[in-house]
Amino acid sequence: MVWRVYIGTAKLKIGELAEITGMTKRTIDHYTNLGLLKAERSSTNYRYYDHSSIERLNFIERCKKESMPLVEIKKKILEKDAEEIDIQELRLKMKGLEKDVSEVLASLDKGDIKKLEFVKKNISHESLSLIQTLLLLLN
Repeated sequence: MVWRVYIGTAKLKIGELAEITGMTKRTIDHYTNLGLLKAERSSTNYRYYDHSSIERLNFIERCKKESMPLVEIKKKILEKDAEEIDIQELRLKMKGLEKDVSEVLASLDKGDIKKLEFVKKNISHESLSLIQTLLLLLN
């Protein structure tokens, strides 16, 4: 199957997605009903798909060529989505930890005992453990 490159930021209607991917609207509708694709419904009940749906359909087609049943494909998609959520959560935690570490290091550099005590009282246990580990590594 030939996939045309589509550049744009707007959501795609089912007909546009079908045209871009070369699939039928019925197939896309079937995948949507099975939970393989996500569509947003407008107030007029049109289905809109984001551009990641193009890649998702490509993934589904590759799996089907390997004779993978749709149930198994859905399982893989759900696992992939869960991994992406976990990675996003980790990134958010890392940013918070980085901020906490920066504050503590700034307090240590300034020798500001009052601010250091305030940071120690308000810092999360995860952050404090990370800071202690980093200090041990730096010494």
